Amino acid sequence: MKAHYKRYVLNFKLPGGTSRGILKKKETWFLFLTEEQKTGVGECGLFRGLSIDDRPDYEDQLKDLCDRINQNESVTLESLQAFPSIQMGYEMAMLSLKSQVTFELFPSSFTRGTDKIIINGLVWMGERSFMKTQIEEKIAQGFDCIKLKIGALDFDEEYSLLKEIRKDYDPDQIMLRVDANGAFTLSEAMDKLKSLADLGIHSIEQPIEAKQFDAMHQLCINTPIPIALDEELIGVIDTKDRKALLDAIMPQYIILKPSLLGGFKSCEEWISLAEERRIGWWVTSALESNIGLNAIAQWTYSLGVNNHQGLGTGGLFTNNFECPLEVSDGYLTFNSNQNWDIPSI
Repeated sequence: MKAHYKRYVLNFKLPGGTSRGILKKKETWFLFLTEEQKTGVGECGLFRGLSIDDRPDYEDQLKDLCDRINQNESVTLESLQAFPSIQMGYEMAMLSLKSQVTFELFPSSFTRGTDKIIINGLVWMGERSFMKTQIEEKIAQGFDCIKLKIGALDFDEEYSLLKEIRKDYDPDQIMLRVDANGAFTLSEAMDKLKSLADLGIHSIEQPIEAKQFDAMHQLCINTPIPIALDEELIGVIDTKDRKALLDAIMPQYIILKPSLLGGFKSCEEWISLAEERRIGWWVTSALESNIGLNAIAQWTYSLGVNNHQGLGTGGLFTNNFECPLEVSDGYLTFNSNQNWDIPSI
């Protein structure tokens, strides 16, 4: 087996606003494994500022992995745990290499185009008018679940915007999820949760910053709306530490981002631990290209999901790759008649 890698920078069509700042570009890396004329492709979806493997030696680690593979050394997923996005890319590339079709990693009714995945529509932070336009577009596109990034504007302004939606659509018509990305202070969090509860919000992701276990536990016990852990899971690698975190906080939900949590098998362990504790979950992509999104979507479908997933639509970037993934009426579908178009990566 031979291996090599390549860096690729995705350009946003419009800047993406989060509580951590404005995103205009998204760096990612591709790992290629070749054996007997077949090449497998994996995406190492590094997320600068969020991934625990956002380190100066990131490329050195990729180079070292390729050197080990090229020298026929054994590589295990466990040996890559310190670099979750590389762990994910290697797992994906191996699945791609072993598959009959390069980009069909988990053959199913989804990849045959006869079934689909229900997803939420994502609304990015920005000026009130910009967010309102996005909401109207998502509803017009058939989404019945909308997720809004909050925490960048004044809370009263964000609350007013959510209240406007509720005037026209009750919770049975439009499910609203919000993601605070840890933007609330501990002193204000409960009051804001109570306000959001008045609007029938489905759930809130990461209301306060991660690593405040006792505080988050108290919020989860007393919250009027379900809380989902997101950033809280990043960097928690050992099984015993994962168990301890869930037992200490006991959230209502966890959010699974394979690129940030070490890939599919790693996320499946999180799912197993969550279900043992009757904690709900869903999968969310993390600004991967269509190559990574395709793999995550196929894996997600293989889990037998029936609730709204947080999968991207592939349409955020000007230089993404043409692929069979399509969005229709709030569902992610796979057009088996559409070919991939990957000029050069």
